[in-house]
Amino acid sequence: MAHYDLEEQEQIATLQTWWKMYGNLVTGVITVASIAIIGWQGWNWYQRSQTAQASAIYSVLEQAVAAGDAQKVKGAAGELAEKFGSTSYASLGALLAAKQSFDAGDLKTAKAQLGWAAEKGKDELKDIARLRLAAVQLDEKAYDEALKQLEGTHASVFDARFQEMKGDVLTAQGKKAEARSAYKAALDKTSGKPGGGRELLQQKLDSLGEAA
Repeated sequence: MAHYDLEEQEQIATLQTWWKMYGNLVTGVITVASIAIIGWQGWNWYQRSQTAQASAIYSVLEQAVAAGDAQKVKGAAGELAEKFGSTSYASLGALLAAKQSFDAGDLKTAKAQLGWAAEKGKDELKDIARLRLAAVQLDEKAYDEALKQLEGTHASVFDARFQEMKGDVLTAQGKKAEARSAYKAALDKTSGKPGGGRELLQQKLDSLGEAA
């Protein structure tokens, strides 16, 4: 029995020595891990809360659009952008508000809303905003600004649409050779895909005539 007591005392002594050497480090690691877990849980709760609030405001925005209440639309879209800009609802709200403003003939507000979404939008919504803003700028004959919107990277799913819009802008500028290249690139991106607007693309290409 004394033999076992001696072994236990040796084990305890060893543990005490180890704890003196590494105890503070272990305590620190446990503390940091605990804070990280609490922080992660808190962040998730915050994100869920932000999303829920943004969803509620987006519903108000949809109702305002349906009612044709331009001021309420602007207010809701502005609140989404200001307070919940990190959520997809802010991007969706900007796109929806921009359409309402455009349909109402308020191009200045529409461009501002699309500009925000094009700069700060989430994921593919950002690319949609860039395409729509380029279309508005094309209508206004702001060709250089429209082409700038079409520069840079975008989601591959929009390759054909970006090339087609580029072709539209270049056609409006009278740059037929460049427009022809853009339309051909758009057709290549839709090759083998059902639909995809290939017939319209081909019509746009044919309207430019044969290359010189």
